[in-house]
Amino acid sequence: MADTLVMRRRDFWTALVLIVVSVFFLYQTSLIPFFDASAAGVQGAWYNSAGLVPFGIFSALLLLAIVLLFIAIRSTGMSGLASPRALGFTTTESERLICISAILASFIFCLVPRVDFIAASALLITALIWGFHSGDRIAMRISAISVTIAGLYALIAHFPRSEWTKAHDDDVVTLLSFACLTGIMFIRTARLDKIDRVVKLTPVIAIITPLLLVIAMAFGFRQNVPNRQGLLFSQIEYHYYVSLKPLWSGR
Repeated sequence: MADTLVMRRRDFWTALVLIVVSVFFLYQTSLIPFFDASAAGVQGAWYNSAGLVPFGIFSALLLLAIVLLFIAIRSTGMSGLASPRALGFTTTESERLICISAILASFIFCLVPRVDFIAASALLITALIWGFHSGDRIAMRISAISVTIAGLYALIAHFPRSEWTKAHDDDVVTLLSFACLTGIMFIRTARLDKIDRVVKLTPVIAIITPLLLVIAMAFGFRQNVPNRQGLLFSQIEYHYYVSLKPLWSGR
């Protein structure tokens, strides 16, 4: 019962953060015109708007956050919500929170605007799965450091917006970070004799998931993809229009 109460108290603060994040991104999404032909190249086609997918995602996130907030309030009765001890925060929990925050901040604010989305997402997924599924503090630290290094390089090397699509050196650094993190993951788990199905599937999930996502977004739903000039997606887009599309269009 005590553990459940601690979790509900944490859910309260998590819900507040998610509500703020959702409202912020919904506001940013509202600035994208839903009926502007320049947004997707089709006059009046609201379903091709670049704001449709993020609007749906963050609306759902806002709804879930509100539900989580009400559940947390009903379960805790608003008691102990401001006490670190009542929230169960130990040194380990604090370090875990810091590592997760560093990973997400590096991904959202440094990598996504500047780096190929597939490469950045593969690094993120690997870091989150290996770093936190087993409770290994060393894995958690290595994961946070890997994403932070890639993010800081992208931020420092290509800070202004005009630099975001000009070079691919930050894409290469991100791919190297992903490769190194994957290699370290297998080496460490092998030494600890903890190679399980999750570890084996992590690289597959990390690559396939963002790859299918960007393909569906770009060519299925015709949505904007972050950094279309990224090292990997630019090649996918080129071969789609130059090599594949002419085959089924009879050209």
